[in-house]
Amino acid sequence: MISGAAVKTDEAGPDAWRRNLQGDARLEGPRDASWWTGLEPRHGRAPGVDAVGVVRGLPLPDLSRCTRADLLAYFENGWTITETLFAGLVGEEAFFRPPWHGLRHPLIFYYGHPAALYVNKMRIAGLLAGPVNADFEQIFETGVDEMSWDDLSKNESLWPTVAETREYRGVVHADVVRIIREHPDFDALPLGAAQPTPAGVHAVLMGCEHERIHIETSSVLIRELPVRLVRRHPAWPGDHPSAAAGSLAAPQVGARAPVQVQVCAGTSVIGKPADWPTFGWDNEYGRREIRVAPFAAASQLVSNVEYYGFVVDGGYRDPQWWSKDGWSWRTFRNAKRPAFWQPAGPEGLHEYRLRTIFDTVEMPWDWPVVVNAHESVAYAAWRGARDGCVYRLPTEAEQHRMRGGGPSAPSDEPGPSLAQGRVDDPGFNLSLTFGSEAPVSAMPANAAGFHDVFGNVWQWCQDHFAALPDFEVHPLYDDFSTPCFDGEHQVILGGSFTSLGAEAGAFARFHFRSHFHQHAGLRLVRPADPDAFVETTCSDGPGPHVGSGPCCTREGGRDAGRGSGYDSPTARDAYVLMHYGSAEQTFGDLAGPVDALSFAARVAERVNAWSVTAECGDARALDVGCAVGGSSFELARHFGDVVGIDLSSSFVETARSMAADGCIEFRRVEEGVHATTQIATAPDDVDRGRVSFRRADACALPPDLGAFDAVLLANVLCRLPSPRACLGRMGGPRGLVRPGGLLVVTTPATWDEKFTPRGAWLGGYERAGRYVTTLEGLHDELGAEFDLLHREDVSCVIREHARKFEFIIPELSVWRRRA
Repeated sequence: MISGAAVKTDEAGPDAWRRNLQGDARLEGPRDASWWTGLEPRHGRAPGVDAVGVVRGLPLPDLSRCTRADLLAYFENGWTITETLFAGLVGEEAFFRPPWHGLRHPLIFYYGHPAALYVNKMRIAGLLAGPVNADFEQIFETGVDEMSWDDLSKNESLWPTVAETREYRGVVHADVVRIIREHPDFDALPLGAAQPTPAGVHAVLMGCEHERIHIETSSVLIRELPVRLVRRHPAWPGDHPSAAAGSLAAPQVGARAPVQVQVCAGTSVIGKPADWPTFGWDNEYGRREIRVAPFAAASQLVSNVEYYGFVVDGGYRDPQWWSKDGWSWRTFRNAKRPAFWQPAGPEGLHEYRLRTIFDTVEMPWDWPVVVNAHESVAYAAWRGARDGCVYRLPTEAEQHRMRGGGPSAPSDEPGPSLAQGRVDDPGFNLSLTFGSEAPVSAMPANAAGFHDVFGNVWQWCQDHFAALPDFEVHPLYDDFSTPCFDGEHQVILGGSFTSLGAEAGAFARFHFRSHFHQHAGLRLVRPADPDAFVETTCSDGPGPHVGSGPCCTREGGRDAGRGSGYDSPTARDAYVLMHYGSAEQTFGDLAGPVDALSFAARVAERVNAWSVTAECGDARALDVGCAVGGSSFELARHFGDVVGIDLSSSFVETARSMAADGCIEFRRVEEGVHATTQIATAPDDVDRGRVSFRRADACALPPDLGAFDAVLLANVLCRLPSPRACLGRMGGPRGLVRPGGLLVVTTPATWDEKFTPRGAWLGGYERAGRYVTTLEGLHDELGAEFDLLHREDVSCVIREHARKFEFIIPELSVWRRRA
């Protein structure tokens, strides 16, 4: 049995992670044969390794043609690339040192994560009867989608050792190979263009593509490590040869205007056809047609030398170029330049080197700059003012117009081909043609005149990540896309030099928060009419998405939801009244249902009472979807440490203010635009010092929370894009509810596709000729580890104005985790 567990340590502080170091000297030097749990990267042995021993990505399998052997080669190719990448880490510290920004797991997680996902998805598809290692399959299951640039993970966990994780990877590799070779689902290969993919084949392909995503993620995290902790393995592709021609001082061409290519008006069709015979992620499917107005766009990506002008002109010191959130990020991080630019002397000298994945080189000024979305938007604003015009990022639809049309067959897609796999004649800088960016003019322009519409670096777009019409979650991975349909993730398109498989394809749609650093840059677009509304894939479109930017909030568009609606002053004031208001404040002189008042307090009282009855302990409680904190304070009557979590920054700020001051002002709507100022107070007999609040997504709860004696989920599940992702964190080896602990759920079961895709509903849908209730759905998700102790109906009321109220009767259920 492979042992190991990621648990909170007793030691806190910035160096707590060092407790993971065991002195494994085998990781200091070159890897020996024992390192490779799959195929060692040797020509003639491992797929994708060329005659000089360098590994690159294979094309995404065409299921209408591929065989078991083709799929096995594709799996082995990805597995070998992962192990070649991690063979470039020097010493244990490289595996366990947290990223400098504190927002992601250390690299040991990404070493084990792909293997754990293979197991979990193959189990769901029925390919495996049980876990390989249940602890590891939870420890390595969920990554971090950080909520904000200041939501810093403590990184105090104890992780499995590298040797234990390598042993685990070896067992999983053998299982996947055996399944591809022997399982009857794979007898169907090749499928033919219109046949459905068997669940087993889809599960393995999902693992292959997920692994390729994390090859790129890991390469970014390795690029962020101190260079002393990395050493390129000989099988990893070298940087583009132009790296050798870099210089410290920039050439004086930073003010040169970008070459503009005119694009005429036309229609972009976005979405992957359902019968396309290659793997696709759920967000790629559907169809949306967008009429695109004429525009001009730069023929090349913004280069380091162009961005250099912004840096030396004081762009990082001038808030006029930045969005409000972008400036907050810049000041918090004290950013002075792109993350991978390293000063070669005093700040005022403006001489820089560039950090690549495994090296630091003198600055290749003609490579594309790698920046986040905040920096991209700021540069576009600065450059537009300098050139006397308006520049902005492209929309997803405009990016498609620059491509000049979609592929007609898988062989037309921009992934690797025989020609593109040759370093002497590359078509795109994709799939590890090179191990770094290449000059912005190195790859040939397409027929429309644009370089790098695919590859080199990802390109930030204006659009928030959104579902296409007819979007459906895939049952094997229902929380792959949906948690990010929140108006806080920006679309990136085109792939980078490390993008492999489906990531490198024509239909790929990926996304990150604006402060996230990826191998991503930007291209400038100059609209013909800067004042005209520009349609994006997140504006007025169907699907469970709400945005928070201008593209999402025009008149008639969506302006409420998880991201923006609950952050509005109106919602904040309504919830303050709901959580803390008296009968007089709520109903005035009218006769109202007073038994429905104080919902937050009454639910918390149930948690406190059942914790005593079930003898569950009173040390720690977690309030998920805490809103403005009323239930969290009531939980502090019984529990010594209470953590309240909510997605809304406005709610969390309000709860923190209440904790600090004990009271807060709010506006109560009387009629129309008339409102009165009221005072809400926290209970004066509660120790508010026991309560802390933080912002987090219930679909991706932070890994550093630890375990609790009781967890409350109050009226949150039916407003989540993936309620199962939330419930899945309650149990298991890293479960938020400790064994013997309590889980209390309230829900009005208001399932709505604006918030939750129908395939992710817990209830309210038909199955096998009968409708499933939400309580039955909870049984399905929790029954393996939890026992239902109690259910009841509890009422609540929310005031809209003096004569209009929303009356709700949620169902409350009490569950105890088996010890």
